[in-house]
Amino acid sequence: MAGGRINDEDVKAVRDAVPIDAVVSEYLQLRNAGGGNLKGLCPFHDEKSPSFQVSPSKGLFHCFGCQEGGDTLTFLMKVDHLTFAEAVERLAAKAGITLRYEEGGYNPSHQRGERIRLIEAHKVAAEFYAAQLESPEAEIGRKFLAERGFDQAAAAHFGVGYSPAGWDHLTRFLRGKGFTDKELILSGLSQDGRRGPIDRFRGRLMWPIRDIGGEVVGFGARKLRDDDNGPKYLNTPETPIYKKSQVLYGIDLAKKEIAKSSRAVVVEGYTDVMACHLAGVPTAIATCGTAFGGEHIKILRRLLMDNGSARVIFTFDGDAAGQKAALRAFEDDQKFAAETYIAIAPDGMDPCELRLAQGDAAVADLVEPRTPLFEFALRQIVARYDLETPAGRAAALDEAAPVVARIKNSGAQHEVAVQLAGMLGILDTQFVVKRVAQLARWARERGGKGPAAPQRGPQPMSAPAAAAPSGPALNLRNPVYATERELLKLALQRPELVSPAFDAYGIDEFTAAPYAAVRQAILEAGGVELGAQDPQEYLVRVRDAAPDDTVRAMVTELAVEAIMRRTVDEAYAGEQLVTVRLRAVDRRVRDVQGTFTRLAAGGDPQQLAAVQNELWVLQQYGRALRERGAAAL
Repeated sequence: MAGGRINDEDVKAVRDAVPIDAVVSEYLQLRNAGGGNLKGLCPFHDEKSPSFQVSPSKGLFHCFGCQEGGDTLTFLMKVDHLTFAEAVERLAAKAGITLRYEEGGYNPSHQRGERIRLIEAHKVAAEFYAAQLESPEAEIGRKFLAERGFDQAAAAHFGVGYSPAGWDHLTRFLRGKGFTDKELILSGLSQDGRRGPIDRFRGRLMWPIRDIGGEVVGFGARKLRDDDNGPKYLNTPETPIYKKSQVLYGIDLAKKEIAKSSRAVVVEGYTDVMACHLAGVPTAIATCGTAFGGEHIKILRRLLMDNGSARVIFTFDGDAAGQKAALRAFEDDQKFAAETYIAIAPDGMDPCELRLAQGDAAVADLVEPRTPLFEFALRQIVARYDLETPAGRAAALDEAAPVVARIKNSGAQHEVAVQLAGMLGILDTQFVVKRVAQLARWARERGGKGPAAPQRGPQPMSAPAAAAPSGPALNLRNPVYATERELLKLALQRPELVSPAFDAYGIDEFTAAPYAAVRQAILEAGGVELGAQDPQEYLVRVRDAAPDDTVRAMVTELAVEAIMRRTVDEAYAGEQLVTVRLRAVDRRVRDVQGTFTRLAAGGDPQQLAAVQNELWVLQQYGRALRERGAAAL
């Protein structure tokens, strides 16, 4: 920060005032992890099983998958790319705490962090636009909303506003609030004109776009007049606080209901989100001028928690563009653990039009899951071929079978293959099932894990030295690896004894590459929680998830090899869990201590503080493991 340091007592007050779980739960769904802790899907790396834990009593978080950790301020700094001062200022605003600044008095505007300033500018702009909606000039905007079934209360609920048609109404207003021309341009609210900054949005209906924490980060602007030569919808450009691939309109209003109901409805526009929420579908969200993609999926997955009953329903127009959008969404389908569906309204109406024509009940009925997205995608493929001829059926199978083969869940894959046979009119169902299974097997043998394969994983088994600490001649019977081996045997043979704790263990906690590969296979098969419910199906899935025959053989070996202890109980399982976790924590402590030593010799003070904080978290956790054993997991 440019001109002053926040008072230390105020920093402590801010830390104490806002519970860490209240902050974290604005970004992901948390559920009970036992021992007073909470767990969820880590926002800092992709994972299928929750390895991210929050301790409300300690005010700390730690991810055992990617090793990120710290307190409430660290979390905000990492998740929203804030400086330390910006994180303190954001929490202070949430808690209603007035901060004192040393060497310069209370909170002058030039001392504020860049992100905080841009957020403040957008907040002021949203209030300005909302007030302008009441002006005589905005009659055209009020009429637009009324024609679509939205009254004044609806506009106020969603913060809809109006941008005056003049050149610089907002720019002058923000200048009067102390914002500089540089900040106005950087925010995207203004743009360069011939004689200085002018308003980017003029004479349009304005929707504030908020991030998952509820801060306004951008705007969507709808054209209202025929003499407006701009696009129908004009969005905020990419800025330090607005990335269209990482924001979902309505997520701030929908997040709690999405987490509670394990359901999300993806619509196409701002008015569709409004229509759905007003019709009793509060889980509706929309992208902001871009296709639904991988970053949006990450946001939803953390809220849905990837439990077995999660549903994502896409609504698209029934026209060619809508069908194309649905197929594009299906490309990312396997990145969800949730089941995905498509809803297309009668006569190709969008939810806003449907609400006007048939009322709230029709909108609520529209988004009841009926047609799985994969089924819709397959029907679009199949419809292009003449199924009356053998050649047409064969060509359709050639295009559709690889799509089914991408489904990682073997049970679901088999079921969809049977459905595909029915779509194609092929009586020999087993022929189609075997064709799909063969394609899936070939993909695995080539080393591909399908379109949703994790980006990071164990090295191939054939890799020389296998990245193990014992050197090139990797001896898996080495005592160094004995506990890892024993834990994997328990995970495969007695999953109920290590569930659910084992599912939070990262791949990196297994230092022998072959064992890391088995851990990965268990992860991709659904984790030990599945094994505790259906042991037989679980082992089949783990073997199917293995990337090659070598890993598959290792899974079999560990599944049949005798466990070292005659009496195998929860106490013994807890010992293995604790030993493997403690070794991982100790390794991380050594790494962080090395980083701390380097930074202490002249590194960045802020980075040094973050490293020191992480070291403290790890040491506290290590001490708890040593003193309390499995109860500390």
